[in-house]
Amino acid sequence: MTKRIGAPGSGISRRDFVKASGLGGTLALAGCAAPGDPEESVGTATETQTAQSGGNLPTTSPPEIVNVDEQGGQVTLSSVPARHSAHPGESMGGPVELPQVWAFKADDGNPSVPGPILRTTEGEDMEVTLDNTNGMRPHTIHFHAVSKDWEDDGVPTTTGIRVDPGEKHTYTIPADVPGTHLYHCHYQTPRHLDMGMYGIFRVDPKGYEPADKEYFLSFKEWDSRLNKQMAGMDASYSPRNRQPDVFTVNGKSAPRTLHPEDGSPIIVEQGDTVRLHMLNAGYMDHPMHIHNHRFEVTHKDGGQIPDAARHEQDVCSIPPAGRRTVEFTADADPGIYLMHCHKVNHVMNGNAYPGGMLTGVVYKEAMDTDIFGKLMEYAGYEG
Repeated sequence: MTKRIGAPGSGISRRDFVKASGLGGTLALAGCAAPGDPEESVGTATETQTAQSGGNLPTTSPPEIVNVDEQGGQVTLSSVPARHSAHPGESMGGPVELPQVWAFKADDGNPSVPGPILRTTEGEDMEVTLDNTNGMRPHTIHFHAVSKDWEDDGVPTTTGIRVDPGEKHTYTIPADVPGTHLYHCHYQTPRHLDMGMYGIFRVDPKGYEPADKEYFLSFKEWDSRLNKQMAGMDASYSPRNRQPDVFTVNGKSAPRTLHPEDGSPIIVEQGDTVRLHMLNAGYMDHPMHIHNHRFEVTHKDGGQIPDAARHEQDVCSIPPAGRRTVEFTADADPGIYLMHCHKVNHVMNGNAYPGGMLTGVVYKEAMDTDIFGKLMEYAGYEG
């Protein structure tokens, strides 16, 4: 399968990216200097070194799209303790690290935060096996929106079913509500969701017609004290006194969000129809704003919005667990335009701005510019 560049979805090939940007093999920029407070970076780097010295955890990968239909309607999910780098470089207030997360992986794939995007088609049942044979604590999986049997709801308090260490359990999940949905662990939810046990569940309607460019984006805020505490570091965390300090798009903080392979830039070409499937996996509302493009919200939490109720807008507020699908035409002057949370303190890494919950709409026609090359330096792209 061809490696795609950009957010999970229908980006361009790596070959086309190198051709358009001219950056292949030309950069060796990890850790390069860029805007931000160098004193803050020193402090964060010390925390990172401490976390990395505490064990040999695997590192997370970007989330993959799993077409469950192509696997006979079956997928196995497991949880893997891992180290998660939201932004590894020193630019813009980095590095930003979560020294331990509980990452989902699908089948023999790599662990990721967010978890893999499970994609199926309306009318196709999924058998999702939660494999906790190598786990250290109980887990479950709860799928939003779809109409499943009681015992498949994934809530141990009301079903009596939890998956303890050493066990497996298979959930039958009907694909009977088209749209973009959330799945997550529902055991000790305030902690397990905040440790990274969440992902997108996508049900394409029958006869689905994709847009020219189609991407998946998950937004989340984190209180890194929990991740540090779970990594054995000297940190005290209470879910009733949550103080978010890390803000991510698909698990990454800007400028790493703009990295063409590790991040989630929204790569478009002039004239494209663009469809974004968005999830808020955090506990706070996030008003997402796209610069220089007017879009319509076409779907909300799995429900299609009638044409008569749609209108053009440039900010879309997404509540906790909310999902929105938006569509627009890439008809702006070809360039690079930000997409970010408009709670602007969420667009920071520590005290450094910009950073955090920010990515960008990147026109392929603008990739050969000096400013795009500079952004790739900030993102740590090495070519």
